[in-house]
Amino acid sequence: MPRRTVAKLATVSAVITASVLAVAPSAHADLVTHCIGTGGAVTVPNDLYVPAGESCALTGTTITGNVTVAAGGNLVVIGGTVSGEVRVAADGYLDATDTTIAGQVVLAAGGYGAFLRDAQTGNVTVRPKGAATIDSFLFVEQSTIVGTVNAGAGEVRLDRGTQVERNLSTTGTYYTDVHDSFVDGTLSVLNSATGSVVCGSAVRGLATFAGNLGAVQLGPNGTLDSCASGGYWGRDVSVTNTTGGVTVDDNIIDGRLTLTSNNPVAQVADNNRIRGGVTGDQAAAGTSRMARAAVADREDAGEQRAEARRASATQEAVAAGAARL
Repeated sequence: MPRRTVAKLATVSAVITASVLAVAPSAHADLVTHCIGTGGAVTVPNDLYVPAGESCALTGTTITGNVTVAAGGNLVVIGGTVSGEVRVAADGYLDATDTTIAGQVVLAAGGYGAFLRDAQTGNVTVRPKGAATIDSFLFVEQSTIVGTVNAGAGEVRLDRGTQVERNLSTTGTYYTDVHDSFVDGTLSVLNSATGSVVCGSAVRGLATFAGNLGAVQLGPNGTLDSCASGGYWGRDVSVTNTTGGVTVDDNIIDGRLTLTSNNPVAQVADNNRIRGGVTGDQAAAGTSRMARAAVADREDAGEQRAEARRASATQEAVAAGAARL
């Protein structure tokens, strides 16, 4: 089946080799630690600032304040702790692995992207693109969002046991995909350019898919991405005004499935269990057990995409310093 494509390639490169943690006063006379290069298992007793166009790589670092990544800056954190929030400016990049961020993560309009793996954060926000030329990305793996995810641009993918403790809401993204993850609140995907895939996941609250220009694939055997299983939906699911096709396969819906104004009409396989029945137009798709078994033999294109994007961005975030030395 066709695979999800990458909207753009990573452009950051290099290896951060110099280690410079400079301290400079802020406008409020409080101390702010400027990071250019690398830092280790130390405690930063104030806010951290990555200057515009610079790169900072931290391992085992504790930051007691807030973090700001200026325009075009890159921050890679492994095994770190941030007591405050993280704000990333236009063309900025955040890579947080095995890291706890107590506050929110905010990617500004035109922010390059954010990758979270084995991380815990507060609310995560991706601002709408606006007039910016960069289309952001948010890739989250094996992480816990203690709050909401709200994205207004770019590529959004939650994967590998990620948990969102409140709502997941996107409007105007390039795509919004949820694989092997759990959303404890509502799920809303509106006006996505290439649609949405939800596979092997559970959503406790209401789920709404509306105005998506690409397809909506709930479960395996759709047109967008490879996956092996459907999902669980704790409340009603609504898919409306969708172009590109709608497929609903191998799902348990503990509510009603509403399908209206989709072109072409939605295909609902007979292996779904829908407690509240189906309202609206649908075309029976039947079960595809053999096709689903074949999917298990394919490599997960989405996971490869996320890993390649993250690895390329991190390498870039790491190399800009070599050119400066």
